[in-house]
Amino acid sequence: MSVDLQRLLKPKSLAVIGGGAWGEAVVKQAQAFGFAGQIWPIHPVKPEVAGLPAYQGVPDLPAAPDAAFIGINRDATIGAAERLSKTEAGGAVCFASGFAEAQAEDGLAGDAQTRLLHAAGDMPILGPNCYGFINALDGAIIWPDQHGLSRVDRGVAILTQSSNIAINLTFQARNLPIAMMITCGNMAQVSQAAIMDALLDDDRITAIGVHVEGFTDLTGWEAVAHKAHARDIPIVAIKAGRSEAARAATQSHTASLAGEDTSADALLSFLGIGRVNALPEFLEALKLGHVCGRLDSKHVASISCSGGEASLAADLGQAYGLTFPALTAAQTATLRDVLGPKVALANPLDYHTYIWRDTTAMTAAWSAMVDPAVALTMTVVDVPDLARADPKDWDCAVDAAIGAQEKGGPVAMVSSLPETMPTAVAERLLAHNVAPLQGLAEAMAAAAALTRQAPCEGLLTGTTYDQHIDHGERAAKEMLRSHGLNVPRNALETDPDQIAALNFPVVVKADRIAHKTEANAVILNVRTADDATAALATLPPSGGHNFVEEMAQGGIVELLIAATHDPAHGIMLTIGAGGTLAELWQDTQHLMLPATHEQIDAALGKLRIAPLIDGYRGKPAADRAAIIDQILKLQACVAMQTDGFVEIEINPLICTPTEAVIADALWRQTYPE
Repeated sequence: MSVDLQRLLKPKSLAVIGGGAWGEAVVKQAQAFGFAGQIWPIHPVKPEVAGLPAYQGVPDLPAAPDAAFIGINRDATIGAAERLSKTEAGGAVCFASGFAEAQAEDGLAGDAQTRLLHAAGDMPILGPNCYGFINALDGAIIWPDQHGLSRVDRGVAILTQSSNIAINLTFQARNLPIAMMITCGNMAQVSQAAIMDALLDDDRITAIGVHVEGFTDLTGWEAVAHKAHARDIPIVAIKAGRSEAARAATQSHTASLAGEDTSADALLSFLGIGRVNALPEFLEALKLGHVCGRLDSKHVASISCSGGEASLAADLGQAYGLTFPALTAAQTATLRDVLGPKVALANPLDYHTYIWRDTTAMTAAWSAMVDPAVALTMTVVDVPDLARADPKDWDCAVDAAIGAQEKGGPVAMVSSLPETMPTAVAERLLAHNVAPLQGLAEAMAAAAALTRQAPCEGLLTGTTYDQHIDHGERAAKEMLRSHGLNVPRNALETDPDQIAALNFPVVVKADRIAHKTEANAVILNVRTADDATAALATLPPSGGHNFVEEMAQGGIVELLIAATHDPAHGIMLTIGAGGTLAELWQDTQHLMLPATHEQIDAALGKLRIAPLIDGYRGKPAADRAAIIDQILKLQACVAMQTDGFVEIEINPLICTPTEAVIADALWRQTYPE
């Protein structure tokens, strides 16, 4: 993953290859942004580009450029990259499209990308199919279009595969200091993980936001997550698209339960990276990270002068998984002294308007809401356009927020509407380390995304091949038994003596039918060996050996436990309500493997059927330790066969007061041709 991007992102010389409109724009944008280095346009026939003398080719440059913009067609880009690499240039932005991202439309695109990578060699390249970057810290810019950034001393970095989204984000009006805007294109050579790794070495970067269309370099992502955690730099992700790979296992219940990008969500959680769903949330989360860093918990406080706002804050907070701790005795006493007897004291707090314009009282009240048990205190205040209202009427609120932060913190001043946070107010709050968050829903999403979570280690990934094997149930169970999992004794239909030796009642099953209940391929509660033999004769053809199995007794609850390989994200564990109604329940939790005992236990507790596991209304509880033991053994089993692994599903895992028994299983693999 390690790539030296220092010369490329902080260049002292810039070569611009291509004298068309895009090349001219790169020169003009660099000049307008105050780029202090040398700019060397390259064109084979034009004497000048954008008013600067042009060189005929890369070999004619005065020195190897630190950075280059290659703004010519696909095939010519490959030759230019090779010439730059031979001069030991620091790196290049490849603007042209038509490489691997266009493979579906152009059969030559993949080959073009291979040739580009060979031509570039060790020279870093951004893209292809990308605009480049804007370094607002150092005034370095390779950008062929307009933008809305200004120079800053410190701020957040944003990475996106979409150049158009990047342009839009530069024109954001949410008072977010953006230090770096980097477009990544199709990431032929330099991954987002490699870029983030380089950015984490710059102390001026306060938070990193990454718009992800698809993950590459999973090992690099894991390393970056640990590096960011060690340096306490928040990473916020917005993930687009859907992973069809997570739904590839069409024969299993897991496929229909996994959702469109469940494994991507589980991967980000594994990495300790907060996820948001929309660009406004993305920007507010980065702003909160810039000011307050990562939050210690999901415990928040809210204070406003409106019961309606307090209710909205409570509802939105709950929707984003935030909690509002009850006020302590000390908080209650202070607030009662400040607010008087007519205010109902609670969190969220509606302090009415009795103390409005009394900055001292407002500061005391808001400071009282700041508590060590609360990760973020949010003061809800909407400030109208100051051209149409008297700004002095809101100075008290701004002063109170600043005062509360100085006495404790972290504090955010939240406008319920995105547009009711004037720039002058936001700048003053930022100068005093108060986060000016715009939009109540966006603020709650930001707080949830910024909650500190340590990344896990050792992400399980695998290799898949073109040829598939769908093992029968009995083969799957024998494999699981060999890894220490609890599989009932069974006997093949061809061995009547072993059938007679089983403990009755038993289950009679067809081996190679996935959904047996629907196909009348399973008969339960068979009491004698003769009845078992008769039942076997009624089963539908299955393409395998049918069998008889001892029947689990005393089940409290049925679970679905599965491990599924998504090539884009790794191997995911699904824990959920099982049995024939698994899809109807839609009650699942998802973790990337490996998962710890504590994580598995917590996932079980989050299921809607958790009360059944723990003993519901006087019913006995299932053996929780046995359930977790079976899941951990399944994990160990999967870890030993990642090459070619597709999926193992156990459904149901019958959970009794004393054990957890595998009643049915599915095992899918791939192998090379």
